[in-house]
Amino acid sequence: MKPLAYSIAQRTLHWLTALLIFFNLLFPGRIERVTDQLAEGSVPAPQDWTSANLHIYTGFAIIGLTVLRLILRAVQGAPDSPAEEPAFFRLASKVAHGLLYLLLFAMPVAGIAKFYLGVDFAGFLHAGPMKVALWTLVIAHVCGVLVHKFYWKTNVLDRMTRGVN
Repeated sequence: MKPLAYSIAQRTLHWLTALLIFFNLLFPGRIERVTDQLAEGSVPAPQDWTSANLHIYTGFAIIGLTVLRLILRAVQGAPDSPAEEPAFFRLASKVAHGLLYLLLFAMPVAGIAKFYLGVDFAGFLHAGPMKVALWTLVIAHVCGVLVHKFYWKTNVLDRMTRGVN
């Protein structure tokens, strides 16, 4: 039987992951600067290292939280889409969520490949197309929630904030 709402653990992991995603998207730090300086053979300043490390460790945390989220989803399940949501949007939601989860792994892995292994193409993907795709999916996700709340008048937002059905 599917749950009617998300558990406290699922909601906490969702919002913590969202916070970390926004942190890394809005404050990429000096990761590129440090990478460039290391490639040139110069020594980055301590504040540059601190900024870069915040970005890197946040990426590792996003991977860890995403793994936990997927485990909880497998164990506890997730509520069904509301009946008011048209079939096309249910499909679009499943695809968007799948792509979000994929990016929550792929982006940090690409960043790791660039920073630790020097794979330039991975860095391009991380800071270019993947970043654009993540922003697009985040905006679509928020818009979808707002459509649910104000147009279809469903409880999707309540299930992920207050845990009510």
